[in-house]
Amino acid sequence: MASGLHLVVGAGPVGSTTARLLAAQGERVRVVTRSGSGPDHPAVERVRADASDAGALRPLAEGAIAVYNCVNPPYTSWGTDWPPIAAALLAAAESAGAVLATTSNLYAYGPVDGPLTTDLPLAATGTKGRVRATMWQEALAAHAAGRVRVTEVRGSDYLGEGAESHLGARVVPRLLAGKGVQVIGSADQPHTWTYVPDVARTLITVATDERAWGRAWHVPSNPPRSQREAVGDLCAAAGVPPVPVRAMPGAMLRAAGLFVPLLRELREVEYQFTGPFVLDSAATTVTFGLEPTPWPEACAQHVAWYRS
Repeated sequence: MASGLHLVVGAGPVGSTTARLLAAQGERVRVVTRSGSGPDHPAVERVRADASDAGALRPLAEGAIAVYNCVNPPYTSWGTDWPPIAAALLAAAESAGAVLATTSNLYAYGPVDGPLTTDLPLAATGTKGRVRATMWQEALAAHAAGRVRVTEVRGSDYLGEGAESHLGARVVPRLLAGKGVQVIGSADQPHTWTYVPDVARTLITVATDERAWGRAWHVPSNPPRSQREAVGDLCAAAGVPPVPVRAMPGAMLRAAGLFVPLLRELREVEYQFTGPFVLDSAATTVTFGLEPTPWPEACAQHVAWYRS
């Protein structure tokens, strides 16, 4: 990896892990957040700025090798928050001559029969899926025009330090207390889970390897585990007895959504949990030699973070 400045925008689970990994490799890292937060490390400079303000980001990106989009707007306001952030990050990377490496997800594909691969069309019709698809299409158009180099990594639902997902706060504290868990959709459909440090490792790899530019990559992830199996695996990692797992009926989710905005937003991606949702990351492993962190280790670290 060439030495130089790496600009990480966002200090959530992926942004913080990416910054720490880069710093551990001896790289100079600048983390930008609205609050000025970020990892406490001598090689990490923390700066307060608005990720949607292109004028503020441009000078912060000057001299950067790569700009990492690790921003995570509130789930309920993607439609309004993402477009200006994506435009500002693209402009900052372009002005700096830096690679733009974006952390993304699988929403843009929409419902798919069979494993998810990066050559699938971005056919989502919901607001969140279309936002993510448009972000990538606009970045790719800028890349094709020779204005900037871009790449993107896509993972499934997260587990690991700081991960707030379907195996997060609604699950781990309950199983640690010996209480049953309720999951959305089916408890028994195969589902891919992606470990946060694997996202960060993939993001750094594609940002600094020219073979990655101009296309999207899936984060190497372990073989799928149903929600019931995953909860059982987390119980085993925690050293506690298995707990009951039951599914929340779709009608209950829709009724709860009338009062809880976050649950209302989940209706768009309910399909991810009512049928198989399997990520194919073979291309990333073949091209870059990246493998997922072993599943038992990922589960153990996920539980340890909640216990801490």
